[in-house]
Amino acid sequence: MTLLLAVLGAVLWSLTVSSEVVPQADFNIQGMAGKWYLIGFATNAQWFINHRTSMKMGTATLTPTADRDLEISYASLNPDGSCWRMNNLAKKTDVPGKFTYTSWGNINDMCMVDVKYDEYALTHTIRNMGSVPTVVNKLYGRGVDLSADLMEKFRQFSLETGILPENIAFLPKNAECPAA
Repeated sequence: MTLLLAVLGAVLWSLTVSSEVVPQADFNIQGMAGKWYLIGFATNAQWFINHRTSMKMGTATLTPTADRDLEISYASLNPDGSCWRMNNLAKKTDVPGKFTYTSWGNINDMCMVDVKYDEYALTHTIRNMGSVPTVVNKLYGRGVDLSADLMEKFRQFSLETGILPENIAFLPKNAECPAA
């Protein structure tokens, strides 16, 4: 019973912290268009804890739609030379900079927290995986390198949203997948 109360307390604390995250003011969906490199990844999800050592930098191509939704195409080169690919359509919400999409059967609420459109984007997603929501933070760059200050900003943001320090990763550089 004590363990259950501790887990519920941690989940509620995480939701409280995460619910205070708001999108960047004056969010510009057109500014998000194009290729981004996934540089930082942070979550307490068990699948990440089990696989983080094998994760490498990949790319995300973001394409705004006529309806102001956001098509997201991920690609990452595997060690064997094959490519892992995933596509999602993030549907706009009533709040500019907030989107929702379904991936692997889970509903994801994504928020564009901090964006400098020609340099970096910091996103915060709450994955509703069954009864236990999970926080996923990502740091994207227009290039493969970002400043130490931006990486520290991402680390601090991740800690503030309930991510354990050991679950904040800066992904090693990787060759890109060929165009599909």
